[in-house]
Amino acid sequence: MFRVSLLFLGMLGCWMMDGIHAQEIDVWLGTSGSTRSKGIYHCRLNSATGQLSESELVAEIRGPGFLAMHPKRSHLYAVGTLDDTPSVVAYKITGLGSTASLSLVNALPIGDGGASHVSVDPTGTTLLTAQYGGGSTAAYALADDGSLLKQTALIKHQGGSGVVENRQDAPHAHWTGFSPDNRFVFVPDLGLDQVVIYEHDLENATIRPHGQALLPPGGGPRHMKFHPNGKWIYVLNELALSVSVFDYDPQQGAMSIKQTIPTISEEEKNAEQFTSCSEIRIHPNGKFVYAANRGHDTITVFSLDEQGLLTPIQVENIRGATPRNFNLDPSAKWLLAGGQDSHTLSVFEVHPDTGRITYNRSVITTPSPICVLFGPE
Repeated sequence: MFRVSLLFLGMLGCWMMDGIHAQEIDVWLGTSGSTRSKGIYHCRLNSATGQLSESELVAEIRGPGFLAMHPKRSHLYAVGTLDDTPSVVAYKITGLGSTASLSLVNALPIGDGGASHVSVDPTGTTLLTAQYGGGSTAAYALADDGSLLKQTALIKHQGGSGVVENRQDAPHAHWTGFSPDNRFVFVPDLGLDQVVIYEHDLENATIRPHGQALLPPGGGPRHMKFHPNGKWIYVLNELALSVSVFDYDPQQGAMSIKQTIPTISEEEKNAEQFTSCSEIRIHPNGKFVYAANRGHDTITVFSLDEQGLLTPIQVENIRGATPRNFNLDPSAKWLLAGGQDSHTLSVFEVHPDTGRITYNRSVITTPSPICVLFGPE
């Protein structure tokens, strides 16, 4: 009887430990090139309580602003400066939770200054970067082992809308992403007031020009996301602090605008010394959209109607300064907001029925977070 009891207690202890481990979610943090930051950081989110562990440095690199993950979760990719060269860098991921670490695999120079964004297609074949300063989009081939093979394209955008002085006199590619069927690539360009659209040549891991979608003059498109139904696209306009809604034709790879709505009022914008939008996310249930406002230091929550049009329902302070990036965890129960200038990462509970977010008083200090990544996107 005593032996049986010991066996039961041992099994119960294992189950409890497994449960505790299962509650931990890896959080990878890209950072700006501030003096406080030394590279890529990692922390853990308790999915049951929303509490964060302290962050730890896992890879030294200057200004690894944005990160992307291989669909197999085997590799992490960063755009930053390595050996004084603006590069895209591949890291091997080992371990989980408290044992998670990164080891450098290889790097390739971008060849057009530093990149503002990086993404990987759903098959792990093609990697893309957007160069804000150079105004270009680059494509790279990935090897089967997750390493970087070669740059297959570097396409310079042309022109500038000229609407906002000193911001739109030249092209500024800001984000890259793939259509749900992986046939097309989309690059919002802040300087052009356009989303530049490319054909995705998956076999050769490269891209070819296809078309463009126009944004309101002076909008300054920065980031965009597809709705889970694949029929609607939401583009965040950095300069105008607004969201533009598009219908999407998957056969033609074409976008048709149908709404543009502000994230905060003109009165609220005018009350600040500086304001601009930074990131946009869509709840996986397809009912809510979230957008971050720098300067105002808030996240605006929108509800969607049956046509995908937006109505604002909440504006919530991030309990930090300069929310350059935020993300929803895989369960969409928690929203993590990075404060670039406050050097903080704060957690909010997401209410799935209303879409509203509530600060849960979990916040950590971490250097200049400007990318919050959980897994492949």
